[in-house]
Amino acid sequence: MAPIPTPPPQPDDNPESYVGLDAAEAEQQARERGWSTVRALPPGSIITMEYVVGRLNFEVEDGSVIRCWKG
Repeated sequence: MAPIPTPPPQPDDNPESYVGLDAAEAEQQARERGWSTVRALPPGSIITMEYVVGRLNFEVEDGSVIRCWKG
């Protein structure tokens, strides 16, 4: 039987620290802190529920991050 792959660790980061930031500034900070994927979504976007290790999601309204979560 093949071993179960171990995903790389995620950055030790608090998603709440991005709320209120300009979206471009937040994305730059997230990448500098080690997030491999950063995506900005408008409020109410329909997205799939799969969890992706290393991804940080921003809900962006009027150019500012209003919500942030991992996966």
